Amino acid sequence: MIERYTRPQMKAIWDLKHKYEIWLEVELQACAAFEQAKQAPRGTAAKIRKKAKINVERIAAIETVTKHDVIAFLESLMDTVGPEHRFLHMGLTSSDIVDTSLAIQMTEALDLIVGGVDELLVVLKQQAFRYKNQVMVGRSHGIHGEPISFGLKMVLWYEEVRRHRERLRQVRNEIAVGKLSGAMGTFAHQGPDIEEYVCAKLGLKADPVSNQVVQRDRHASYATALALLAASIEKFATEIRHLQRTEVLEAEEFFSEGQKGSSAMPHKRNPIVSENLCGLARLVRANSFAAMENVALWHERDISHSSVERVIMPDSTILIDYMLAKVTDLIKHLVVYPDRMRRNLELTGGLIYSQRLLLTLIEKGAQRKESYEAVQRNAMASWRGGGGLQELVGKDPFISEHLTASEIAACFNPKHYLRHLDQIYRRVFGRDRRRLVRTKENAAK
Repeated sequence: MIERYTRPQMKAIWDLKHKYEIWLEVELQACAAFEQAKQAPRGTAAKIRKKAKINVERIAAIETVTKHDVIAFLESLMDTVGPEHRFLHMGLTSSDIVDTSLAIQMTEALDLIVGGVDELLVVLKQQAFRYKNQVMVGRSHGIHGEPISFGLKMVLWYEEVRRHRERLRQVRNEIAVGKLSGAMGTFAHQGPDIEEYVCAKLGLKADPVSNQVVQRDRHASYATALALLAASIEKFATEIRHLQRTEVLEAEEFFSEGQKGSSAMPHKRNPIVSENLCGLARLVRANSFAAMENVALWHERDISHSSVERVIMPDSTILIDYMLAKVTDLIKHLVVYPDRMRRNLELTGGLIYSQRLLLTLIEKGAQRKESYEAVQRNAMASWRGGGGLQELVGKDPFISEHLTASEIAACFNPKHYLRHLDQIYRRVFGRDRRRLVRTKENAAK
């Protein structure tokens, strides 16, 4: 039974109360830095921490008057903090709080996403070894090319997802920066030491230079990394959709007991998860374009980026978190049809072995041009219904002059195409031979 998707942690990251809690923590750490700089009495931050209460409804009510969320937040704290309130936000600007807090939320979200990527990698590796020696036809332009293994397809996906993991780790490093450099980024009212202290306490790096905001190329890089991951998930889902087509039917999505595929046609088993993933990828990709539009702000800042980020950052991270859970579940429970793969492999009557036949002729001393023409001549005859390619080439005078019947037969063995799989697997998964032992299922095949 496929488990339902539940990831409350990601939703909680973007909860309004959680955002205000981070805002408060930034202010508290700044207050502690003011204490060290002797700009506030010792113990001020501790007193504020003990008394401060976040009231989301109260903040919203104040904001209807102030039309400014950070001011509404700060004014709401006056209800509980008392006289120490005057030591909050000294020499800071709103973006010092908002951008630093947003960096924390984005890193928290990315940590969950990387965890989802790791779960996907585990499933892809399992399927790669499970189907390592499961022969199927490879396709180019949608047309039968040469034999591959279904496991190799999973290895390809695994390596692609691993690249995404490295990319996400890099972008986490880029986004995990804070700034408390003031209104124009000049530290006019508080020195860089305040910023460095606060960022260190929050697990961030101080942005080496900023104006009123952290520069949005960082955020665009973050959104683009998510869009690239979504694009790969869409790629995997598109492949599964093709494999599930009635004419192909080499693999299909798990169809649970009681599931329905169509309100009109009871026989339908549709790739709905894959189609949903393809659609959601479009949203994540569109959000990355919006993030790029945010890079160009007027002078030292404007707020055209703010309204956009309030939508795209929660949406993209929540969508990717969901997509990772769904695609992991999809691949884990994928229904594979080895008999259909073998049948489709033979669908062209041996035409997929033409290159192997050509190269064998050349190895035996035949000229390439004459060899190509001979193989193509028989391939076209086979394509027009004149019989299987192996049968036809066995009767061809040019080919039989250079190859014996057993040598011709060897050209039509699909195992030839899998002989370097171990080396490919070692490249991807390492050189531990124990990882290359066939599963009982593959050994039986």
